[in-house]
Amino acid sequence: MTPNVVGSYCDSYNPNGQTDSACSAPSQKGKPIEIYSFIDPLCPDCWGLEPIIKKLHLEYGHTFRLRHLAGGNIQTFNSFKRKNEGIKTHADVAERWERTASRSGMSCDGDLWYEDPMDTPYIASIAIKAAELQGKLPGFHYLRKMRELLFIQKQNMTKEENLIQAARETGLDVDEFKKDLHSQAAVKALQCDLKISTEMEVQELPTLVFFNENIEEEGLKITGVYDYEVYVRILTEMLKTKPEPKPLPSLEEFMNLYHFVATKEVAVVYDLSCEEADAEMKKLALKQKVEKVPVKHGCFWRTING
Repeated sequence: MTPNVVGSYCDSYNPNGQTDSACSAPSQKGKPIEIYSFIDPLCPDCWGLEPIIKKLHLEYGHTFRLRHLAGGNIQTFNSFKRKNEGIKTHADVAERWERTASRSGMSCDGDLWYEDPMDTPYIASIAIKAAELQGKLPGFHYLRKMRELLFIQKQNMTKEENLIQAARETGLDVDEFKKDLHSQAAVKALQCDLKISTEMEVQELPTLVFFNENIEEEGLKITGVYDYEVYVRILTEMLKTKPEPKPLPSLEEFMNLYHFVATKEVAVVYDLSCEEADAEMKKLALKQKVEKVPVKHGCFWRTING
């Protein structure tokens, strides 16, 4: 796999109404690498990248900053029926979700498309931008919660009441979120994401673009989901030296950090098969540290409070 090379990016949006004057690589603020993650919050393939992102963050998070951006374009947001991929009906989308879940190991239940099909995906990306107005970390947590409600609990995340419920469960200021969901600030933030996506010629999701500290050097773009080692090689290439990974936390510490994870995520982070990961998680369950949450494809694990 050879990553593509991309050039500069568009003016970055500031919630205060200002934009950076120059089109150049993003500032690093103490970390040598910045990663732009182009996603659609409703995309099962993007959900399938979660285990890789977790492991990268745990081992090499000291070397990079991650920024999620909405990829695609307004036409893509306004229609799930992509004829060029043979997707014409809700049944086609449901089947694609099931295939993706089987391939990625991250459960997504296609029955949603029979029971409560989504028709305005644009609002989900607006919701991510609204959550980010309360801070980068709350935005990350909101994205994760949205995906859990969507892919595991079959909640239609194009309905405002479900978006608000995700904000409540994430611990956001719900009143502020409600206002931001209909604000120009969220719309402008999404428009900037889409402009960056267009200028970087992002055609498929998920796509990651890696930048280093050298503003004269172009970024490296990788589309799709690959083995973890591919991403480590890209970090090494961008840093000009192989980074030293941080030691992984114990499995119990990992669960206390993330609270709700898939067996697949445990397997990827700890270089285990899903069967081995399941066995290790059962040991924690016997100690009453976690409980098993069966889902349509595989299972998740939740920490037990107290």
